[in-house]
Amino acid sequence: MSLLQDLVSFLFSSPTTTLGAAVLLLLLYFLVSSSFNSDESRKEPPGPKPLPVLGNLLQLDLKRPYRTLCALSKKYGSVFTVHFGPNKVVVLAGYKTVKEALVGHAEEFGDRHIFPVFYDSNQGHGIVFSNGESWKEMRRFALSTLKDFGMGKRISEERILEECHHLIRQFDQHKGEPFDTSCPMHHATSNVISSIVYGSRFEYDDPRFTEMVQIASESIRLFGSAQVGLFNMFPWLLCWVKNRHLVLRNRDRLVRNVKGLIKNLKETLNPQICRGFVDCFLIRKQKDEEACDLDTYYNEKNLIFSVTNLFAAGTDTTGTTIRWGLLLMAKYPHIQEKVHEELDRVVGSRQICVDDRKHMPYVDAVIHETQRLASIVPMNLPHKTSQDVNFQGFFIKKGTIVFPLLTSVLHDESEWESPNTFNPSHFLDEEGKFVKRDAFMPFSAGRRMCLGEGLAKMELFLFFTSLLQRFCFTPPPGVTEDELDLTPAVGLTLNPSPHELCAVSRDL
Repeated sequence: MSLLQDLVSFLFSSPTTTLGAAVLLLLLYFLVSSSFNSDESRKEPPGPKPLPVLGNLLQLDLKRPYRTLCALSKKYGSVFTVHFGPNKVVVLAGYKTVKEALVGHAEEFGDRHIFPVFYDSNQGHGIVFSNGESWKEMRRFALSTLKDFGMGKRISEERILEECHHLIRQFDQHKGEPFDTSCPMHHATSNVISSIVYGSRFEYDDPRFTEMVQIASESIRLFGSAQVGLFNMFPWLLCWVKNRHLVLRNRDRLVRNVKGLIKNLKETLNPQICRGFVDCFLIRKQKDEEACDLDTYYNEKNLIFSVTNLFAAGTDTTGTTIRWGLLLMAKYPHIQEKVHEELDRVVGSRQICVDDRKHMPYVDAVIHETQRLASIVPMNLPHKTSQDVNFQGFFIKKGTIVFPLLTSVLHDESEWESPNTFNPSHFLDEEGKFVKRDAFMPFSAGRRMCLGEGLAKMELFLFFTSLLQRFCFTPPPGVTEDELDLTPAVGLTLNPSPHELCAVSRDL
C-alpha cells in the first residue's frame, strides 16, 4: 500500500508531472473500461469446441444437419456457435429467439449468406441468392408484379382451380392402383407459377416442361446432399465432387430452357398487354436500355435467375407440402374421415372455392399441422449479419453466417403441446374453431420471408381440398398405415421418402 501511495505522491508532486499523471490515469481508465466493455460486448455465443480446419465436422450429420443442430441447442441454448469446417456459424433456435432476430433485428440479420454452390448456381443474381441493391430491386419488382397478376387474389384462384381439374384427371388415370404422387403434384404446382411467370400453363407431357420440373426437383435434392455440404465447407479442395458437377449441369440445362421460353415471349411481346412476369421485366428492361441507363438491374442475368428462382420455389415447396398431406391422410385414416365429413357437409359435390376455408376449421387445421410437422425447410436458407450486432447478451460479428433454425420453431416444446406428433388440435380451440398460432412460421419471417406466401396458402387449400373431395387416399395393398414411413428424404427441402399411394374415387 505504501508503494502505491509513494507513486501517487510522485505523480502529483509538480504541475508538470500532475498533467502527465492525469493523462496517464485517463488512458489507464479508458483502457481498463474499454477492456471490460469489450469483454462484455464481445461475449460470443457458446458451442462445441472446434477442431482446426475441420471445425465440428465430425459431430455433424451431414445428410440431416438440422437434427444435430437441434440436439446442440438443448446443450448450448437458443443462440450458439458451430463450425461447418472452417466456417463459423451462429445458430438461432426456438420461436422467441428466431422471431426476435428476424423481426426485431430484421436489418442486422437480413442479408443472405451465399454458399459456393449457390453462387455457382445463381452468380449473385436473381431474388433468393443475392444481396444489396440488386436484391432489393428484384424482390420489390417480383412482389409488385406477382400482385398485379393476382397472387392471393381471385385471378389466382381461377388458375389454381383450373389446374386442380388437370391434376384430378392425372390421379383418375391410375384407377385406384398405387402410384407415386410426386410427378403429377409437382407438375400441377409448377403450372400455377408458370402461368404467372410466363403467362400460360404447360401440358404435363410437354418435354421442355417435364425436363424443367425434373431439373428443379433434382437440384433441390442435390443442394442438401452431404457431398455438396462438404464442397461448401472446402470449395478449394472439393470442386471435383460429382454432385457439384451435377448442379452445374442442371443449371446450364435450366438456363437453356428458360432462355428459349424468354426468346419466344420476346418475339411476341406487346407492351400494351403484359402476359406475365417475363413480359413486365422485358418491358422495363427495354425502357432502361432506351434511356441508356447503364446501372440498371433489369438485365438478362437478373431476368433468367429471377425466373428460375420463382419456378423452383413455386414448384417444390407447395407440391412437397401437399404430398406430405396426402401421405398423412393415408397414415391417419381417422383424421381423413373427419376431413371428408367436413368437406361433404360444407361443400358437397360443388366446386370448392377459397371462401369455403372460413367454414372449414378442421380442414384448415389439418393443412396448417401438415406444414408444421413436415417443416420442409428445416434450416431455413442461410442468413448473414449485415453489421456487428449484440443479441441476447452475445456479440455476433458482421458477415457471420446465421441459421435461423425453422424446425426448432415449428417443433418448439414450449409452444406446441405435442410437437413431434400429427395433431390438428394444435390449431383448434375447445369449440373446434380455428386458432392462429404465433409460432407457426413455415414461410420464415422478416426481410427474407417467402414472397409467395399468399399464393402458396391458396394453392395448399385448393389443391388439398379438391383432391380430398374426390379421393380417399390409402396405402398400397399389403401395406398397413403403420408401415407408411414418415422419414423425410435427404435434400435442401424435406420431401417424403419415395412411396406410392392409392387414390380411390369417392361417390359424391
